Amino acid sequence: MVLLPCVVSAENWPEWRGPRRDGTTVEKNLPLKWSATENVKWKTELPGPGNSTPIVWANQVFITQAIEDEGKRLLISFDRTNGKKLWEKGTVFAEKEVSHETNPQCSSSPATDGERVIAWFGSAGVFCYDLQGKELWKRNLGKHEHEWGYAASPVIHGDLVFLNFGPGAQSFLVALNKKTGAEVWRYDIEEKHYKERKDGFAGQDDKGVTGTWSTPIIVKAEGREDLVMTVPDKMIGLDPKTGKEIWFCKGLNPLIYTSPVFGEGLIVANGGFHGPDMAVRPGGKGDVTETHKVWEGGKTANRLGSAVIKDGYMFLPTMPGMAECIELKTGETIWNERIRGEGAKNDTWSSMVLAGDNIYVMNQSGNTIVLKASPKFEIVGINSIGSEMCNASVAVSERDIFIRTHENLWCVSGETRTAEIRR
Repeated sequence: MVLLPCVVSAENWPEWRGPRRDGTTVEKNLPLKWSATENVKWKTELPGPGNSTPIVWANQVFITQAIEDEGKRLLISFDRTNGKKLWEKGTVFAEKEVSHETNPQCSSSPATDGERVIAWFGSAGVFCYDLQGKELWKRNLGKHEHEWGYAASPVIHGDLVFLNFGPGAQSFLVALNKKTGAEVWRYDIEEKHYKERKDGFAGQDDKGVTGTWSTPIIVKAEGREDLVMTVPDKMIGLDPKTGKEIWFCKGLNPLIYTSPVFGEGLIVANGGFHGPDMAVRPGGKGDVTETHKVWEGGKTANRLGSAVIKDGYMFLPTMPGMAECIELKTGETIWNERIRGEGAKNDTWSSMVLAGDNIYVMNQSGNTIVLKASPKFEIVGINSIGSEMCNASVAVSERDIFIRTHENLWCVSGETRTAEIRR
């Protein structure tokens, strides 16, 4: 009898929502329990706050980072085995960029294809580096200006990199050649204005904030590929090669924070403040509102983090520190429960990550709540690394969990060890 070694599936985490852009990993047996000292492989102090999520490729972890008082916009590479900084590259942007105080600059996560790493630094431009930090190209897309800043992340697919340059007066979805940075196509996104507020701040003088912070996804279904994004009032599907609109589905509200998620034959979009959810079948052309919309929900809580899908259910966080389970085929809410951690701030900006039967989601106190991906609500564990502000999502690679807070970059491992702290 021949005994073969057990092969454990392991993946890189090349973009904000992982290798499939849906918050899922094929890896099993991820850590379920840790603290600021237990099951921590290392932590490295960061030079300032940031909301972007780490990405991982082979032996490197990458984050975007602003150092505001110096005008720096940076991409930083760390050694995944020990947290040592390998290099930092970027630019200095002297002009003042507006944003909300809770959304520091460089909130867009980077993306890599294993040969290059691409980062968007707002008005400072899009920058591309090789894995050793050599600048390959940069592209100035103009001035980004919105009172709440930006957050959408680049998506690399084939020879193109897609970016939602918005929201704001100048707002568009653009495709760049990933090897040269040359613009291939541009799809303009209309800035919406309304008679009444759409962001929940009733009673103020202006007409409120609208726009989309959505990161597009690639949907492969019905014999074709669509580039799908949520924009004010609707979901759209574009030809990724040309940027031509193939279809649109109406029914969203004009304030969109989350990105769409595709699973089990449906594309699901989640509206922003009190906006509806809706599910759409892929494959249509033109206005598919009446032909391909499967369901549309009613008024919801504020949704910032994006969802995951498993076994006929969608799971998603809401900003007030709640988690929901929604039946995928009907839109019916199965449960809506509070996921309170140990810290004082239980609001959640993070998106969910699904590993096997477990869901990982962060709150603003640096707690990672682990839930069962099940129609029966169950908290598996609540893991605190101390009261460190966190608006990023976890990244997963080779059974390690990477957590970016406003203070540190952490690597959590299933191996029991004492943390190696770098300053």
